[in-house]
Amino acid sequence: MMVRATKPVGWHTPVPDDHPAAALLSAAAVRRHCQEVMARAQAGRSQHFRWQPEQLAPTAAYVAETIRARYPDLQVPYHSRWRHFEAGGVDRWSLLAARAGLQGEAQREERARVRIDLVIPSVLLDAGAGPDWRFRDAASGQTLARSEGLGVASLALFESGAFSADPAQPLRSDATALARIKPAVIGAAFQVSGDNPLVGLEGRSALLARLGAVAAATPAVFGSPARLGNLLDYLKAHASENRIEAGFVLATLLRALGPVWASRISMAGVPLGDCWTSPATRSGLLPLHKLTQWLSYSLLEPLEDAGLVVTGLDALTGLPEYRNGGLLLDTGLLAPRDPAFLTQPLTVDHPGVVEWRALTVAALDELADAVRAELGVSADAFPLARVLEGGTWAAGRRIAAERRPGGGPPVRIASDGTVF
Repeated sequence: MMVRATKPVGWHTPVPDDHPAAALLSAAAVRRHCQEVMARAQAGRSQHFRWQPEQLAPTAAYVAETIRARYPDLQVPYHSRWRHFEAGGVDRWSLLAARAGLQGEAQREERARVRIDLVIPSVLLDAGAGPDWRFRDAASGQTLARSEGLGVASLALFESGAFSADPAQPLRSDATALARIKPAVIGAAFQVSGDNPLVGLEGRSALLARLGAVAAATPAVFGSPARLGNLLDYLKAHASENRIEAGFVLATLLRALGPVWASRISMAGVPLGDCWTSPATRSGLLPLHKLTQWLSYSLLEPLEDAGLVVTGLDALTGLPEYRNGGLLLDTGLLAPRDPAFLTQPLTVDHPGVVEWRALTVAALDELADAVRAELGVSADAFPLARVLEGGTWAAGRRIAAERRPGGGPPVRIASDGTVF
């Protein structure tokens, strides 16, 4: 059990440990429930999929080949939003930090706060853009799509001061500015038009507005007046000898930001976020928490920049999104029992989609071990965060491009901008 620093007066956990919802707001809960779904599939009792273990080795070989092609020295960075800010070989964050005078040891903690201010709303804006949206980055002249385009567009929106209520301090995200964000602001910054449609624009705007309201209502984590970057101070106060567990970071985000997500399922007044009903688990519930885990991965670098050591990275799970999940379908590791699963539009709460996402989480654990064996590396040297980046996400995109014009996923998801 982690030994935590003494908590400052008033810094209470947003959802107490003894609240019944707390049992579903952790990476351990995600992994445990997804393993239940996998056990049913491996026993041939899944209603929606066949697990085909003979495809595990070929899939691992394909991922390992992808990793070697992208990172011949196997020096793979974390899977995080920061990779998208580097699209096209341009390190946009470093350029922004230099322009803002945030470089050097003296600026270490404030630089980390600004990075947190940037990355939290950026991740919330990262649900699938759709196949037709593009973003032209004026600074580099590049035209970017999908996650890279969303990342660069969100960085430009952040730099414009849209998330700050203080014109003198544009590089921050405070509750006041976030709570009043409108779809038109995001649409203009993301260059949305009739010829350049972005999936889920309203949903993205609503997420940021709720983020502002939730941050203002959670001073224990985000301070008063509320600023997202104050999360750094909360985590430092709960660290022991500058060490903090990745699982604690995720649990903090799940408890503090739960009300941000569109209301689907609540337990004793606490929204459960990316959590779904499922007959394949003993509890009847299936927590997945994809975007919050993606955010946790994306906080690793800011926290390390501030001098914290983040331990237990493999406590976090793989991400149940369409690149990782698409890889499993495209390689045949998973096979849908109904071929219509691959042809008909499906909503995020479709039982087959929910189960596909759960199987993706569980399969990524098995696949990571097989990939490490292919590469001849240990789990300590090559944690899941590197397997994903190197990795399964890139391999999912690669095989999609090989199989379908435009490189879209094998499943047609009707996204609302808050899950995929």
